[in-house]
Amino acid sequence: MSEPTDHPVQRDGDRLVWRGAGETLVVEPWGRDSVRVRASLGDVVDADWALLPPDPTAHADVRTEVRADGATLVNGGLRVELSASSWHHDPVGYEVFRCDLAFYDAEGRLLFRELDRGGSLDLRARHLRPRTGDDGVTLTASFEADPDEHLAGMGQYQQHVLDLKGSTFELAHRNSQASVPFVVSSAGYGFLWHDPAIGRATFARNRTEWFAESTRQLDYWVTAGETPAAIARNYADATGHAPMMPERGLGFWQCKLRYSSQDELLEVAREHRRRGLPLDVIVADFFHWPHMGDYRFEDEFWPDPAAMVAELDELGVELMVSVWPQVALASENYVHLRRNNLLVRADRGLDVQMSFEGPSAFLDVLNPAARDWLWETCRKNYGRHGIRTFWLDEAEPEFGVYDHDAYRTHLGPYQRVGNLYPQAFTRAFFEGQRSDGEADVVNLLRCAWAGSQRYGALVWSGDISSTWTDLARQVTAGIHMGVAGIPWFTTDIGGFHHGDVGDPAFRELLVRWFQFGAFCPVMRLHGDRLPYEEVTAADGSRRLRSGGPNELWSFGEDVYRVLERYVHLRESLRPYVRDVMRAAHDDGQPAMRGLFHEFPDDPHAWEVDDQFLLGPDVLVAPVLEPGAREREVYLPAGSRWTDAASGTVHDGGTSVVVPAPLDVVPVFLRDGALDGFVGRTAGRDAGEPVG
Repeated sequence: MSEPTDHPVQRDGDRLVWRGAGETLVVEPWGRDSVRVRASLGDVVDADWALLPPDPTAHADVRTEVRADGATLVNGGLRVELSASSWHHDPVGYEVFRCDLAFYDAEGRLLFRELDRGGSLDLRARHLRPRTGDDGVTLTASFEADPDEHLAGMGQYQQHVLDLKGSTFELAHRNSQASVPFVVSSAGYGFLWHDPAIGRATFARNRTEWFAESTRQLDYWVTAGETPAAIARNYADATGHAPMMPERGLGFWQCKLRYSSQDELLEVAREHRRRGLPLDVIVADFFHWPHMGDYRFEDEFWPDPAAMVAELDELGVELMVSVWPQVALASENYVHLRRNNLLVRADRGLDVQMSFEGPSAFLDVLNPAARDWLWETCRKNYGRHGIRTFWLDEAEPEFGVYDHDAYRTHLGPYQRVGNLYPQAFTRAFFEGQRSDGEADVVNLLRCAWAGSQRYGALVWSGDISSTWTDLARQVTAGIHMGVAGIPWFTTDIGGFHHGDVGDPAFRELLVRWFQFGAFCPVMRLHGDRLPYEEVTAADGSRRLRSGGPNELWSFGEDVYRVLERYVHLRESLRPYVRDVMRAAHDDGQPAMRGLFHEFPDDPHAWEVDDQFLLGPDVLVAPVLEPGAREREVYLPAGSRWTDAASGTVHDGGTSVVVPAPLDVVPVFLRDGALDGFVGRTAGRDAGEPVG
């Protein structure tokens, strides 16, 4: 039977297409229980920023219906209603056209809808406003949602806020801010803003609003699920699953700013082995190179990288090296890269984008040719020595001034595509390594965007300060990153800025942060410690200074005894962490989870912002206040919980106050999980002073 051509909505296979007043709106199934929505002043385009082509088998049961007043699309547990209308609008004197969208779950319950016209208010849910003198638009998309819903996700913002309802977010990356625009609602849906433009998201009680400063079209993806776990599964299918975490990612990583020479780094690894301390990865941080953008070791300080890697291999330790996307004007590679248009370009003024340790510009990793050049250069100067783990720092990138409208990339103005940068940075290494036959890829980054997880991105929370406030913020940051589809997360244990190794107050903070880190997806010690150490070449010329010592034995014997026990405890968790990472790989589940992920029907689980789950069974309540020697812990309803320190069993749905002497972090095991782990978190020197 032929479809009426006078209906305002037309079918194109499983897609529904509406046109009116110069706008084209397309709604189509995009994976299990999910749809993609695009709208443009013209024809929509197939941008593949984060979304992967959907599995056609996921659309076997898709149903569409068109009517004189609109259309319906049903894909599994999600139903979309398109309501089309037109009328003679007296204030303008001509016919106007409108199509409104509403999203429902399988039970017919409204999830959210586009903003209503509001009668005489004449509001627009999709406002695509052409930019004068530009081929793009300024875009505002407005929705009505349940004012009492709870929201989580959006990546990493430095705030101790769990429920994002009522918050507003800059859609832009900064040092310690990773904007990953996917949000999960307690109402039963997930929403991806599929646009890398600089902008803003606001989750107010009266409306949800997404804004892009400069873009080509509206593009978002919606999924429905009865639980956060189901939503996470659909989202991973849509944007890519993380690889299986390599074995070296399951243990302890040692780092400082910065080991200034090959001898210094090797001596730390040797001391770990002499003391019988577990160690999976050790890091050669930045300025092991002559100039930024040289992408090689400086011979005087690192005379034989191959021998260094070989000795580390004998010790069972992997070397990770830092790679920055900045290219100094003094670099041996700058002229070649600038001549071949492989660097980000300033649209105005001097073409200097950062000036730390000399003026520099950023490699344009949005250009495939620049990505190829970067990997070829790093393969030649690092990979040939056996190095296969990279620290991709400055991945935002960190402009000296965040004037996002001042720069231009291969794909267009930074203002339009800039949030894609960290995803492209890690893609350069992942695709290069995989093409060379490397199966076990994990690279550390300071930023991420949607889809970064499929390129083996381990994201850390940036250059945060050594404060109790910042420690608390990392709990919610890790939870939100997991919700946003980035399961591999870590922090600088102890914070990055201003930790003095001799200060008793800092030592207490370090102990508590180390306990938190032992239960993070990846456990990594790093920081720019005080007092600083100057570095000088043989000819007397200056090199970038090093921070103070940052090894387990650097903070006094009392601290060492605690850290030693927790690094061994982490090693005992290796089989469990491996299973957690398998769930991230196979099923898209976060490694670090809010309580709501496992217990969405417990209302209080959406409110607890100072606890988390490592996988499904280990509840961690880190101590987040100085001087605290006990803390209150909420145990979610629906399970029984065993105190890992004492063995006491508690029913869920209640709060308990438990001892937390300085060498004990409260940990609870769900329904008898991890048999034999009870007692492992109890301190043998509970209550001893640290300092």
